[in-house]
Amino acid sequence: MCALADMTLSGSAVDFIDDAALTDLLAEARSDPVRVREIIAKSLDKQPLSVEETAALLAAGGVLVEEIFDAARELKRKVYGNRIVLFAPLYVGNRCVNDCRYCAFRRSNTGAIRRTLENDEVSQQVEALENAGHKRLILVFGEHPDYDADFIADTVKRIYSIKVGHGSIRRVNINAAPMDYDGYRKVKDAGIGTYQIFQETYHHETYAKMHPVNTRKGDYLWRLDGLNRAFEAGLDDVGIGALFGLYDWRFEVLGLVSHSLYLQDRYGVGPHTISFPRMRPAAGVDLDDGYFVNDYDFKRLVATLRLAVPYTGMILTAREEPALRREVMAFGVSQIDAGSRIEIGGYTEAGDAQVMEREQFTLGDIRPLDEVVRELLTDGYIPSWCTACYRLGRTGEHFMEFAVPGFIKRYCTPNALSTLTEYLTDYASDETRAVGENAVRAELDELPDSQQKKELLNRLERIRKTDERDLYF
Repeated sequence: MCALADMTLSGSAVDFIDDAALTDLLAEARSDPVRVREIIAKSLDKQPLSVEETAALLAAGGVLVEEIFDAARELKRKVYGNRIVLFAPLYVGNRCVNDCRYCAFRRSNTGAIRRTLENDEVSQQVEALENAGHKRLILVFGEHPDYDADFIADTVKRIYSIKVGHGSIRRVNINAAPMDYDGYRKVKDAGIGTYQIFQETYHHETYAKMHPVNTRKGDYLWRLDGLNRAFEAGLDDVGIGALFGLYDWRFEVLGLVSHSLYLQDRYGVGPHTISFPRMRPAAGVDLDDGYFVNDYDFKRLVATLRLAVPYTGMILTAREEPALRREVMAFGVSQIDAGSRIEIGGYTEAGDAQVMEREQFTLGDIRPLDEVVRELLTDGYIPSWCTACYRLGRTGEHFMEFAVPGFIKRYCTPNALSTLTEYLTDYASDETRAVGENAVRAELDELPDSQQKKELLNRLERIRKTDERDLYF
């Protein structure tokens, strides 16, 4: 294998996170009802908020917080409707040259069981995922010379080639270390979807404390510049995230908004997704809990992010317990993972006595996919495995087509109903199928009569009665 990526920064590399300025904004912001309601109105008009406006929302108290929650629910309905996109993580390898204090994969954790899936093991994992009904994956890798761009690209190609019955993986996203230009081009050519890089914490002092300087990840600017290089290499579908619990959650919200605005201003495209995982217990990890985020503040940060970045997808992970996931879903979440296993080989080897030593952290929601799908349907959501926009080039600047009136009805709802019907026909339990078919009928009743609706009805019938699949608008 070749060495880790050349650490040459992009020509546009700049540290746009000003710790002092963000800290001052938080210190100076006040709970001003008139100002907060003006900002909420701006967001409901689907305009992104500035960092200063986001800080004002974070300062809100009392009844204003409930108004923020209500506005986040309304904005979610306006932009994304009642769809929730489903995916699963697939951990391919946990070897790592970094020594992040919060991660069980760090190199100094001698108790971790190191493993990289062989080709046949990757195939076994993907077959198990397809047999459960998954269509979308995110691949997770440690940062190690073994997991270079060639290795990741080859893994992606292998996954796309695996078909079991009606099953196939239609979109593979990546969560891996920052790359150089050549690396990004290789993974793009392999057909990846979103490339995620989490800054973990935007606070410089905390970043240095958590990531030793003698490691690859110890270079704050190299990581912050990672998505600049991705854009300049031709990838226009990227995701950002912060690990909440390392520093003040309000500061991290401002960091995420700053990053989103920077990418939008520089490249004309903000991040496709924002992730906001909270710290969870992990083998060999013992951190001060002074910055851990309680459930109420977690709900606040999710709702605030929804209002600040109206058109960015928001990912709620299975780190959270089922009850909280159910509650937070309404605050603007557009994607969740379900039926997840995060130990290497976990989709075929679940129940191993040494699971804890094979996980990066512990999960809060380990329910099977079918149970999560049934709960979503019961709560009025339409589970979706749609990948149409990416495969038809509706990414990057085109992602902003969500702003066009009628986009949801023209594309999102029909494609969601098609993929849901595939799941109900091929994989669902009898109980979930019954609930799901009722939901499909209700959604169809809401669609106006049109030639497209006639075509959708025809496609749903073909899915139910033939082997035709992957029919999308």
